[in-house]
Amino acid sequence: METLITILTGVLVSVATYLILSRSLIRVVLGTAILSHAAHLLIMTMGGLKTGGVPIQGEEIDGSFVDALPQALILTSIVISFAVTAMSLVLAYRTYQATGTDKLNEMRGIKHE
Repeated sequence: METLITILTGVLVSVATYLILSRSLIRVVLGTAILSHAAHLLIMTMGGLKTGGVPIQGEEIDGSFVDALPQALILTSIVISFAVTAMSLVLAYRTYQATGTDKLNEMRGIKHE
């Protein structure tokens, strides 16, 4: 299972890199969001995809239990990445309203290449 998720992480990083290197501002924002989700999957995979009981104090668990630290870190990271993506989308929309384009070359003053 970890191999499959590692391959999925690699695909997401590839897609994110392709989008970040494009000339459209909205694609750069979406690429950044996808890259953050790839990082979440990578951290979750590095933490171990174990099956086990819930780590609650006071309950009797016969077998192993799941480490809650990677899940807590990922939950915090998901909230932060959604906030950063929302802020980036608002800034991209405001930039589009001010300049009339979302092409990065036109924003820099380059009309034709």
